[in-house]
Amino acid sequence: MTGPRDPETPLPDADLPARIDPRRSACVLIGVDDYTVLDPLRSVGHNLVELRAALTDDEIWGIPQDRIFTVPNPTAPSDLVGPIREAGLLADDTLIVYYAGHGLLDRHEGQQLLLTLPGSVEDQPDTCVRSRDVRRAIRDTGPARRRVLILDCCFSGQVLTEMAGADRGEQGGSVAVKTLREVEGSYVMTSAPKDRPSHAPDPKSCTVFTGALVDVLRQGLPDGPEMLGLHTLFEAVKARIAAMKPEMPQEPQDEDRNGVGGLDFVRNVAVLPPLTPPPDPATRPRHSRTRTLLWSLSAAAAGLTLGLAGPWAVDQWQAAHPAPATGACGGHPADAEAPRAVLLDHSDALDKRNVDYEEVKGLSALALVSEGPEGVEALALTDNDPALLFPLSLGTPSDLRPVADTAHALRRANGVQFTEWYDGEGLVIERGGRTALIASETGPALRRFDIASGKQIGPDLPVPKDLRYWPDGSAQTGRSIESLALSPNGRHLYAGWEAPLAKDGDQRGRPMIRIQRYTGEPGGAYTPDAQYAYLAGDGMNLVELVALDDEGGLLALEREYTAGLGTAVRVVQLSLAGARDVSGVDSLYDLPAADFADDTPVLDLAACPDGGPGVVATPGSNSRNPLLDNAEGMAVGKEWTSGEYKGWRPLYLISDDNGSGDQITRLYSLAVRLKP
Repeated sequence: MTGPRDPETPLPDADLPARIDPRRSACVLIGVDDYTVLDPLRSVGHNLVELRAALTDDEIWGIPQDRIFTVPNPTAPSDLVGPIREAGLLADDTLIVYYAGHGLLDRHEGQQLLLTLPGSVEDQPDTCVRSRDVRRAIRDTGPARRRVLILDCCFSGQVLTEMAGADRGEQGGSVAVKTLREVEGSYVMTSAPKDRPSHAPDPKSCTVFTGALVDVLRQGLPDGPEMLGLHTLFEAVKARIAAMKPEMPQEPQDEDRNGVGGLDFVRNVAVLPPLTPPPDPATRPRHSRTRTLLWSLSAAAAGLTLGLAGPWAVDQWQAAHPAPATGACGGHPADAEAPRAVLLDHSDALDKRNVDYEEVKGLSALALVSEGPEGVEALALTDNDPALLFPLSLGTPSDLRPVADTAHALRRANGVQFTEWYDGEGLVIERGGRTALIASETGPALRRFDIASGKQIGPDLPVPKDLRYWPDGSAQTGRSIESLALSPNGRHLYAGWEAPLAKDGDQRGRPMIRIQRYTGEPGGAYTPDAQYAYLAGDGMNLVELVALDDEGGLLALEREYTAGLGTAVRVVQLSLAGARDVSGVDSLYDLPAADFADDTPVLDLAACPDGGPGVVATPGSNSRNPLLDNAEGMAVGKEWTSGEYKGWRPLYLISDDNGSGDQITRLYSLAVRLKP
């Protein structure tokens, strides 16, 4: 009887499977694009998104979502190396590690290749990660039979030179550490030779090397075999880059140990039939699916003039993106057999990102700019100082790939920034798309801004005295205007207060929330004319509103945080049609139930499956469901008129990380079934 195999003992060739098995492998994708000293590499963010999408595609390789880890902008060496070790423990077949970012050389220690971090500085090796430490993590961790390293950085071929001999060990005659080459079954692919840079000419697309790799994965090789190995992919990538004839040559390198490069790796989609049948020609979209990753505010304003895309656009999206197998997210108990909300996707791609040296953080409101089969564009408002508007490309509802563009700071009409903390919380885009109404909890205040310049237009809108802070009114400090909604015809503006006025209180734990209605004309003055009240959920606060129609139909986002339990998030549908105007009511405390707005639960985010279509990479602030975090922004798209979700609408939520390392900027997309 034989015991367990010694992991240091090489496997006979006959014991190696003919294909790199995605179900028993693990993959780590590491990318750095935000630098404080070195030049930013915007292309790297696209690398992570596109390469992950290709590797998880069942038509190509099909690695399960819980076996591939994306590590954007690790700030410390342990943040870069740690995920490699964790993935190594998961991989029985093959461990694949990919890195993209700036590559530097430590010229004082034998041209050692240095992988950079956001804070790396040239000629300061201690601010980087040495390639030998990465190779050691790959080699020393877990039972994987094979190890693969792919580097997309300048001078990446230096790693092959380092592997030609032993790494330098500790001083004093200690034994030198083994290199990746000594692992039985390894493969290394680099984007460039040891003395040449790698190219990333277009910040709106992948780098040259990874872009070519993704293209080969997605397009296949028409004259190739049914299955493509790593070396075959390498040769195709090398040929594609050579055909580009870059001004400064970039010639990828590779090295194979024990035939790993020749093993079947991915399906050649150019010669193999699809695993799923193509859509019916009658429903196939007329345009191929592409994505606009970045957009300028001027272009966005032009698109806004046309308004949100009509039903034809979302129908095209539905035809091209059949509903995924996801879980229901609650609502009313009576809807258990017919849920009112289904989680489609979530993404943390915006979390702890930096755009032109401005952090993407504190996103507290979301407004859609345009919808189409190629993706959704939006604006997000921060509650930081200064207040910023970030243009966002969200991706599609079932495939969120959010990317932020350069933010615009909100300023007074004379161009001077607001001296006090703005604390922006509510955002609506007005008809024509050139102006936005924005609420500030500082004040509280309601103002109109030109989107392109960020400058205030006209005077502040009036805020009723009783809704202000003491001594004028009884709004709770820091919990005043948290949400804004504009009716489709632009006639009514709704401002929601986050918490009850001090004089209103709650009814057995359910806060009594006031919503102020304004009436006016699009682009003109708005005058407060009515107040409505509704009972929020137990202990919940109102953080966002969306107007569904011109008759007082609203969608309300409620959120609360409880120590020990974490965040709770729910969405309810409100109708103000039968509610009483409470603008003349001194206190809501004894108000009859019939006077409050009618409310119908739509979803409870805690009821969504953990991660929905994928595994939650970073747990949020709820111990019962890692999907949950501090959701504060909400937007609703046009109704789908065909497909599995015919009659439903896409719903987007975004969480506010409060600039904290303990919270996450997370984007959610759901399909919701609303009452007519």
